[in-house]
Amino acid sequence: GRGPMPSRTAEKNKPVPETIRTSAGGCVINCVINWTRNYSCINILPVHNTIAWDCEELEQGTGPTASEATNNDGGSEPDRGAETARRMNDGGGSSTTSESNELVFYVNGHKVVERNVDPELNLITYLRRKLGLTGTKLGCGEGGCGSCTVMVSKYNAPQGKIVHIAINACLAPLCSLHRTAITTVEGIGSTATRLHPVQERIAKAHGSQCGFCTPGMVMSMYTLLRNHPNPTLEEIEDTLQGNLCRCTGYRPIVEGYRTFAQTSSCCGGAGVDWRCCKEQSGEKSPKLFEPSDFLPLDPTQEPIFPPQLALCESPRSTLVFRGERVTWIQPTTLEELLALKTKHPEARLVVGNTEVGIEMKLKNILYPVILAPAHIPELNFTRHTDTGIVFGAACSLSHVGSVLKEAARGLPGYRTEIFRAVLEQLRWFAGQQIRNVAAVGGNIMTASPISDLNPLFVASGCLLTLASSGTTRVLKMDGAFFTGYRKTAVSPQEVLLSVEIPFTRKGEYCSAYKQAQRREDDIAIVNGGMRVVFREGSSVVEEMGLSYGGMGPTTVSAVRTCQQLLGRQWNAELLHVGCSLLVSELALSPSAPGGMVQFRRTLSLSFFFKFYLSVLQKLGQDFQEAFQVEPVSPEYVSATELFHKDPPSSVQLFQGVPPDQVSSDMVGQPLPHLSSFQQATGEAIYCDDLPRLERELYLALVTSTEAHAQISSIDSSQALQMAGVTCFLTAKDIPGSNVTGHVTLDETVFADGVVTCVGHIIGAVVADTEAHAQRAAKAVKVTYTKLEPIITIQDAISHSSYHVPPLKLEYGDIEGGFEQADDIIEGEMHIGGQEHFYLETHCTVAVPSGEDGEMEIFSSTQAPSQTQILVAKALGVPANRIVCRVKRLGGGFGGKASRNTLLATVVAVAAHKTKCPVRCALTRDVDMLVTGGRNPFLGRYKVGFQKSGKIVAADLTLYCNAGNSLDLSSSILMVALFHMSNAYKIPNIRGVGHVCKTNLPSNTAFRGFGGPQGMLIAETWMDAVIRKSGLPADQVRRLNLYKEGDITHFSQKMEDVNIGKCWDECVESSFYHSRRKAVDEFNRQHRWKKRGLAIIPTMFGISFSLTFFNQAAALVHIYTDGSVLLTHGGTEMGQGLHTKMVQVASKVLGIPVSRIHICETSTNTVPNTSPTAASASSDMNGMAVKIACQTLLERLEPFKSANPTGSWDQWVSSAYMGRVGLSATGFYRTPDLNHNWKENRGRPYNYFTYGVASSEVEVDCLTGDHKVRTTDRGAGVATQPLKPVPMCNKITCRKELQ
Repeated sequence: GRGPMPSRTAEKNKPVPETIRTSAGGCVINCVINWTRNYSCINILPVHNTIAWDCEELEQGTGPTASEATNNDGGSEPDRGAETARRMNDGGGSSTTSESNELVFYVNGHKVVERNVDPELNLITYLRRKLGLTGTKLGCGEGGCGSCTVMVSKYNAPQGKIVHIAINACLAPLCSLHRTAITTVEGIGSTATRLHPVQERIAKAHGSQCGFCTPGMVMSMYTLLRNHPNPTLEEIEDTLQGNLCRCTGYRPIVEGYRTFAQTSSCCGGAGVDWRCCKEQSGEKSPKLFEPSDFLPLDPTQEPIFPPQLALCESPRSTLVFRGERVTWIQPTTLEELLALKTKHPEARLVVGNTEVGIEMKLKNILYPVILAPAHIPELNFTRHTDTGIVFGAACSLSHVGSVLKEAARGLPGYRTEIFRAVLEQLRWFAGQQIRNVAAVGGNIMTASPISDLNPLFVASGCLLTLASSGTTRVLKMDGAFFTGYRKTAVSPQEVLLSVEIPFTRKGEYCSAYKQAQRREDDIAIVNGGMRVVFREGSSVVEEMGLSYGGMGPTTVSAVRTCQQLLGRQWNAELLHVGCSLLVSELALSPSAPGGMVQFRRTLSLSFFFKFYLSVLQKLGQDFQEAFQVEPVSPEYVSATELFHKDPPSSVQLFQGVPPDQVSSDMVGQPLPHLSSFQQATGEAIYCDDLPRLERELYLALVTSTEAHAQISSIDSSQALQMAGVTCFLTAKDIPGSNVTGHVTLDETVFADGVVTCVGHIIGAVVADTEAHAQRAAKAVKVTYTKLEPIITIQDAISHSSYHVPPLKLEYGDIEGGFEQADDIIEGEMHIGGQEHFYLETHCTVAVPSGEDGEMEIFSSTQAPSQTQILVAKALGVPANRIVCRVKRLGGGFGGKASRNTLLATVVAVAAHKTKCPVRCALTRDVDMLVTGGRNPFLGRYKVGFQKSGKIVAADLTLYCNAGNSLDLSSSILMVALFHMSNAYKIPNIRGVGHVCKTNLPSNTAFRGFGGPQGMLIAETWMDAVIRKSGLPADQVRRLNLYKEGDITHFSQKMEDVNIGKCWDECVESSFYHSRRKAVDEFNRQHRWKKRGLAIIPTMFGISFSLTFFNQAAALVHIYTDGSVLLTHGGTEMGQGLHTKMVQVASKVLGIPVSRIHICETSTNTVPNTSPTAASASSDMNGMAVKIACQTLLERLEPFKSANPTGSWDQWVSSAYMGRVGLSATGFYRTPDLNHNWKENRGRPYNYFTYGVASSEVEVDCLTGDHKVRTTDRGAGVATQPLKPVPMCNKITCRKELQ
């Protein structure tokens, strides 16, 4: 499916190369470093002959496909694997167990043999550092984001087939992958050969923006298709549960991948006027891509599983790998495992490494001995008995789920109550990648107090089989099993062999519950397992189990409550007594870890209430003729329903191009992101993907553990003695200035004497590997003398702790306005912070040239010029010695507009001192620790309004928590004050803002840059007005919207205002009024589930609040072959900026986009660039590109006139021969921006964008569970001279956010 296959005869005549072997010291042959694309060809010879592997570079060939193997060998892939195993079994073989340190696996079809593997080396590090396969990305390092997803294939001897699973490479120890085949995103397709359909569809469906998550999405979907070539839409959604996308959103991803599904890919009747998307007509088109153009999926064209891996059903030798700190032992027999556990009672057993890996990485826990029992038959089996189903302790949760699902389908419902409860918990248990490797036994033995399954296992009394040397015993899981935090009744020498999940009988009911911050792939706040058995032929409780997670340091059983309820009828009295008993038994201290104490206690009662109702309902259905039970009131029925996701459906409508627009003019066309194909194949290069340089070193930060303290001492002696460490840096090592900052110079590169937040950078360790640097950084000892910290806005107010004097905007007559008011409301609104969570963490590579202080800085930054200036300042050199280069960012959202310099300056200092290239990509926990996020706000308001709902006065005070430095917070507060009325005209308004100085990591730019905080506070007081007035919400909001010619509170005249039009269109297209009636009716009929409907406007000003930033430049080269190289001052971070700039150049020059290329953003091509921020980069850089291209066109005009029928290439050639310059710069400054803050006059914004959204939500009042049922949103842009084409786009996306 990826191009023509080489002939089989030609392949047989090739010489057979050596197997690729590597050792702890490096690669024996260096072709491994170029493994970046596709499978090489595999020759399948008769089973008794040699198996030959063609090791030509992966870019050149494609792997053998299943269809080709079938045609030659006469069987399908699973059949061949089973047959080879049978032949091997028939041939016998020695059973002698020996010890080996040789690890054998395959990567993209190539055999790899590693010796002396470090047990702490994980798969992602090996792929990226050793093999150079950088398509697999490191996002969170905890198995939570899915950007590191790869496919692992292995032969399952008991099942006699090959299984394919998606896993998180960041958690998978390389040692655990013996005799497996690993497929990365590079192994399924490339732009050099042919894209796999999975790669093509996510790219063409606009499902890739920054692209950092895209390889993981691709591999999750690819694995699903290898197992289910015709998946359902539900299976597609489930397989993406473990993959996060921070910028694109899931709609285009699901839209692209649902084309693989058996169901239709249409909107489901969610179009305008509820018509199907395929029936839409007119100027606005819903088609962003044409599914019929996609490559078909042909399962027979997939690379085959390496036959060598199916030749033996189990490892013959005990694998032993000894690293610097950890020994990994993989025994082959149960007897050997038990002997090892006796010898090493504190050793941890690891199957999926989903818990131990996190403990070692994030909790700094060291386990010197790890035992890997994954291949022991006694721990890998499934057995059906008369009492239940027994699972080996090493069985994965995915396997458990599939077996239980099959049993639930084939057995009577009353037999499978516990099975269905387990399946309900597994629906929301982590992501698919974790479930594929996490062992059911590991889930039990980890003894997590918030385990999703343990409460259910305890409530249902699952039986555990335990073994130690010479003994075996069966233990029932009950309230005594968990003896303390992360402790169980299992002795250190014992090994959990199996767990039996029992059948249920008639009159026995079981349910499981979980509440988390979000429904999918999140840890529980509280969960529960509940089971009741009734006396035969009655509703009298005979046996009961109530067990909870999240209510203490262990899984908690409500033993006293259960005992008191035995013998009672299942009725309202039992419910009342049970709730009272649970309140007393499940007490939580106000200071309990995890917080939310009241909510957690409420959840424990809500779960019991839901269980009571569901059992009452089932009793009425199952025993309606035997005895009477209280009927469940219709308005209570919704409390018994499990969380249900409706199939997503959506339609996106956008303004089409004019009919007479030529096809080569791509402006306005739905052009996919120019890098989307490279992002889908893993070829797109991010900062940490840059090839390793000779003598390159790695850096790790040493940060403060105190919020405010004097540094008493720094002891780096132990760290400097550790393996691989080169040096330790502090403030005294800075050759230039330790003072740094953005708006003001109020920060330091390294803390000097005092730390002002947790995460304040104190020093840095430089070492030969990333692991060595990180370990040594943890060994640096810092002592402090604590000082009083200021943390919250309230703390800052009480201490009068502010960075700058108050900011103030006032318009109209405040006192007179309140006199006109019929009523006045007052209140306040608290807004918390928010993490940026860009998928790519901050990364910098500094490369010193060794001449004149020159240095190249490769950085994931939105502000290359600011990075250049501050690095030069730290090094004590002019800015012209520093070049900052940016290829692309894996997301930014404002978090890389200024805070990247924290890392860039430190790495540059390290490179200067060591005279070596230095690299640092922050781990997710360190990134979140040191960088800050969205500014928390406090808004206090006093608002006067009339009986009609017209607001006549508002007096607002805003407090912004800036953190320990000013950074951009004063500008953020300015923007919040500009947007403090949202889209509403308030004739008399005053806003005063305070920038609070606290001991938090400095908060910074974030999407909206203060606008969302100002608008959210505005909508809070607007809601208060609506509630007080008793008028319809949509009526009051519509009444107060801006109109043409209005003057804003910052004295700008409103022109080309279309917020009213957007409002009216959204009301109409969303059927707001009819839905309002439907929502009210639903709420009357349902007691425990409620629906809400809102329609909200927004108005956002476009320009930098600091006027001097509103400038941009571009550089355009035309080469003699007619190709164009374009450079501008903006950075590409997923928003498609480079794509837009190419569209502009294409339109102006009149050439196809294929002839234009953007390489990178760099300070040596376009100097003094403004940060890529403020939603203004497309406008400013686009105009600069346009000006540069127009200059070149003017130079080409004489040659076009002389040869009007000539081609572009001819005109360019003639210009060159005529000695005309084919390089031009363009410079643009946004005109008429002249706001004077002190006098509150002038024009701060170039124009405004408008948006209106209507959303309907549903909330479970018992648990807080919620989902978005429908969303309709429309957007418009005010027409300005620089935007000659008015836009009023409307997007309807119903049921997309559930």
